[in-house]
Amino acid sequence: MNAKNLFAALFLFLSLSGFAQAQTSVDETVKEWERAKAYTKEFLDAMPETGYAFKPTPEMRSFAEQMLHLTDANYGFAAAATGAKSPVGQGESEKSADKSKASVTKQVMAGYDFVINNAKRMTPAQLNEKIKLFNQFEMTKGAALSKLFEHQTHHRGQTTVYLRLAGVTPPQEKLF
Repeated sequence: MNAKNLFAALFLFLSLSGFAQAQTSVDETVKEWERAKAYTKEFLDAMPETGYAFKPTPEMRSFAEQMLHLTDANYGFAAAATGAKSPVGQGESEKSADKSKASVTKQVMAGYDFVINNAKRMTPAQLNEKIKLFNQFEMTKGAALSKLFEHQTHHRGQTTVYLRLAGVTPPQEKLF
C-alpha cells in the first residue's frame, strides 16, 4: 500500500469513527432521557394522591408544582435546543389548575416525551451547533440538553424529601 492509499484509508477510518462516536452521543442522550423519564415516573407513582399538594414549608413549591416546574423547563430547554415548537407556553404546566396525581403524571410524561422525541430527530452535527439559550447563554445544543438534564435531576432529587416527609420510601436510585 503506498502512502497515498494509506492516508486515504486512515482518513476514512477516522471519519467513520468520528461519525460513530457522534451518533453514539445522540443515542446516549436519548437513552439517558428515557431512563430519567422512567425514574421520574417512579417518583410520581410513589407519592400518594394526598401528597401532591404537600409543601415542606409554606414558601416552597408543592410536590405537584415541583414536577410541573421540571416539565415547563423540559419544554423550554428542549424547544431551544432542538428547534421544535413547544406545545406548552412558558410556565403553563406549573400554573395548571388541575394538580391531581393523574393530571400531573400525564403532563410530566408528555414533557419527557417532547424531549425524547425531539432529541431522536437530531443529527450528530446538530448537537455541536451553537445556540444562545434564552437569548443569554451561548452553548452547543448538546450542552443545552445536558443543562436541562441537570435541571430535571435537581428538581426530581428535591422531591425525595417530599416523599420522605409524606412517609413514603423514595424509589431506588436508577443510575443505569
